[in-house]
Amino acid sequence: MIEKRYLIRRLLLMAISMLTVITILFFLFRMVPGGPMSAIMSPRMSPEAKRQVAEQFGLNEPIWKQYLLYMQNVLQLDFGRSFYYSRPVTSIIADRFINTMSLMLTAFLISYTFGVFFGAHLGWIRGTGKERAGMLVVLFIRSLPVFWTGMVVLYVFAFHLDMFPLGGMRSVSASYTGNVGKLLSPDFLYHLALPVFTLCTYYTGLPLLLMRNNLLEVLSEDYIDTARAKGLSNRRILFNHAARNAILPVITAFAIAIGFAVGGQVLIETVFSWPGLGREMVQASLRSDYPLAQGAFALLSIIVITMNFVADIAYTVLDPRVSLGAK
Repeated sequence: MIEKRYLIRRLLLMAISMLTVITILFFLFRMVPGGPMSAIMSPRMSPEAKRQVAEQFGLNEPIWKQYLLYMQNVLQLDFGRSFYYSRPVTSIIADRFINTMSLMLTAFLISYTFGVFFGAHLGWIRGTGKERAGMLVVLFIRSLPVFWTGMVVLYVFAFHLDMFPLGGMRSVSASYTGNVGKLLSPDFLYHLALPVFTLCTYYTGLPLLLMRNNLLEVLSEDYIDTARAKGLSNRRILFNHAARNAILPVITAFAIAIGFAVGGQVLIETVFSWPGLGREMVQASLRSDYPLAQGAFALLSIIVITMNFVADIAYTVLDPRVSLGAK
């Protein structure tokens, strides 16, 4: 149950947090030596040309006026124009966002589904040889650097066996009709397979370990003994009683992971040449493309804050004992 006063307070705190993050990002990028002017002006430009460029991007105005104009534009989802692409930042972020989320969401959904199921299974068979072998495999894979796993996967399945492409998101001859057509295209799914497989090998470990450890605690509760005394089947006790309570921390981890997924997996996007938002964010920072970098970081922050709130809501849905805002 969620108290109305708590809900309003949380929404206000979210708005204040987003405003604070965007404000910090605005001033942070202007504290870099040279500031935005150094990114778009050449030392060989004449003073008149520099003045015209500064006027074009509004950099000749006082900093407080630039800030107010920037915040006004942000409220209209306008993050300015990219210095590098000379295109609206919003359209660039939208393109990269779809690419990143198609990769990360697919990987997270598969990872958390398998992680929850096998974590519950390992917790249920605790102390057996299968459980010890499963834990050994999970901890070994989880300890491997994800970029190293990606390079090994790329070498085996793309270079040696020639089963998948070496990188990229589409074949040269492929053509898509809109984003939906792209996401459902066999060519796109063909290119998506290896990066998703690599991410799944890494991300499955967290929900699996969380689920197993939480289940071990839940299995010692009295209501589990009561369910056994009633003669319920092991399957029903595990999934209807134990797993439902053990999954709560996994829901929190999933919600936060989705928030950070917006930033993408920079290493995986680099290894597989995937044109996602994470790689674009790093390249924008290196190119001093401040509007694009600010917009990408702001989007990442907004979604992380929002997903934290969604995690709290999910708690109340999954566990009726949790009451947000009640004294």
